[in-house]
Amino acid sequence: MKYIFITFCTLFVLPSAFAQKTDKSKSKAMQPQDNSHIIYRGAPITDEGYITTAELVEAMKENEQFETKVIANIVTCCQKKGCWMQVDLGNGELMRVTFKDYGFFMPMDCPGKTVIMQGIAFYDTIDVELLRHFAEDEGKSEAEIMTIKEPEKTLAFEAVGVILK
Repeated sequence: MKYIFITFCTLFVLPSAFAQKTDKSKSKAMQPQDNSHIIYRGAPITDEGYITTAELVEAMKENEQFETKVIANIVTCCQKKGCWMQVDLGNGELMRVTFKDYGFFMPMDCPGKTVIMQGIAFYDTIDVELLRHFAEDEGKSEAEIMTIKEPEKTLAFEAVGVILK
């Protein structure tokens, strides 16, 4: 009986102990990366093949609409639901981003973070009523809201999917 136990340990227990030790000794480069700080919303997209906001502004000089993937820094977002955000275009202007079919929202703490988004850029004229609504969503005072008196023509983006870093 003693010999059966020793044989069993030699054949099964010791090799599995060494195998576990070998798995733990793999280099960090081979182990999966911690992506817990990345948030995906909407349609699945990758973080490859994007353009910058400066490249988008340049492309829009020749296009009414432009389907693309772009990387940007978030400046503001809706503080009620996260249903829109504004990103920095790098030229002193902001671009409002909405989400296809109101299908997903962003975390309300996303300003200051980087986003990669895929969708369609286009020029849009936003009427006074909607501009005031956006200002209210942003948490602006009633006095600030009432100073909005003119529609605004702006570069806009409708995202189908985003990656928030």
